[in-house]
Amino acid sequence: MYLSTIGRTELPTDSPAPGRRRWKPVGGNVLALGTVSLITDVSAEMVTAVLPLYLVLGLQLGPVAYGALDGLNTGATALLRIVGGYVADRVSRRKAVAGVGYGLSALAKLGLVAAGSSVTALGLVLTADRAGKGLRTAPRDALITLSTPEHALGRAFGVHRAMDSIGAFAGPLVALAVLTAASQSFEAVFVSSFCVAALGVLVLFLFVRDRRTARPATGAVSPRAVGRLLRAAPVRRLVGAACLLGLATVGDGFVYLLLQRRESLSLGWFPLLAVGTSLSYLLLAAPLGALADRIGRLPVMLGGYGVLAVVYLLLHGPLGGPALLVTVLFLYGLFYASTEGVLMALAGPVLPERLRTTGIALVQSGQALAYLGSSVLFGLAWQAWGPAAASRGAAVAVVVVAAATALLLAPLRRRTAPTPPDGPDSPASPDSRTPHERPGSSS
Repeated sequence: MYLSTIGRTELPTDSPAPGRRRWKPVGGNVLALGTVSLITDVSAEMVTAVLPLYLVLGLQLGPVAYGALDGLNTGATALLRIVGGYVADRVSRRKAVAGVGYGLSALAKLGLVAAGSSVTALGLVLTADRAGKGLRTAPRDALITLSTPEHALGRAFGVHRAMDSIGAFAGPLVALAVLTAASQSFEAVFVSSFCVAALGVLVLFLFVRDRRTARPATGAVSPRAVGRLLRAAPVRRLVGAACLLGLATVGDGFVYLLLQRRESLSLGWFPLLAVGTSLSYLLLAAPLGALADRIGRLPVMLGGYGVLAVVYLLLHGPLGGPALLVTVLFLYGLFYASTEGVLMALAGPVLPERLRTTGIALVQSGQALAYLGSSVLFGLAWQAWGPAAASRGAAVAVVVVAAATALLLAPLRRRTAPTPPDGPDSPASPDSRTPHERPGSSS
């Protein structure tokens, strides 16, 4: 385990400098990455907050077409997550790969201006934006796991996701302010979003420190090594669980559109729905991450999916008016706080260090590909059976998937690393580590 702080060389935790604490629950690198995510999420949520209205009301897309675009927005670039993770491990330069992803997403904001009302062009631009997210997410999360002691991973991811959610909270408010000042111009929102995203890229390169290591030995990071990693039972369980969980998760846009239709909210209030979710997420992410470190990450994550099932039921349940809005947005933020960072904290100790980014990318890609299918299926269910039946069916799917995930991941509660396949070149084999990867060596 390694300390990571801004502006100084990382030190292994088993050989601390005299007079210094052996580790910090949240190091400077985690805070720097959180700052980058905060700024980037302001940019991303400025667009996300207005995009459902722009597509459904402005371009008159139906539920199926919107579901396809929404799923494409998250799922179609899943393979790039694996590419980004593999390249980052291969060259041992996670920050550089993450920087490419952040930069690509920033440029995509300008692409939204050029796309105009063309659905095809919008689809390509959204794919480019998600490609950037796919490239950056695994290297960023790998840097967090490598900058934090294992027993504090839940807290580290909780703090990071809390900072991220500050951006998600502020983004819709900034979008609303820009729309008001620019006479409801979506183009003004997109250009402003680009400027904010560019600032995030600058902070990344100035303040985030990569975990510098020598390039891995020949064969240590290779397609064969990735294949051996996937043959390890704990990794297979993680990827399978991520796929199941993604398949049962409906996109945020659907949830907010259902709320807007149920309560007949004016269009000006629509961006504030995401603000309510982000506020709940912001307040709960760090405490729930710390709770996951204490009582177990799997129970906290499964509890979050139980909350999600309640959210789907409430969308067409007995509550109405302000009580419905407050309850749903609070519980939706609670769901994200209980699951998003906790899954990565659960995965970190299971994955060998030199394939950590690739392993995280595999987990995230499985979830993203399943989410693509989920969005399309929910759009079809809405169109065929109506929104009430679709929402209730989604709640049932969440309960079934959570139960299956509990069975699938139960063996991981007592494990911290996968059982390596036989052979000295297996991904988790201590003998196959480079000198920079052995405990007690400095990077």
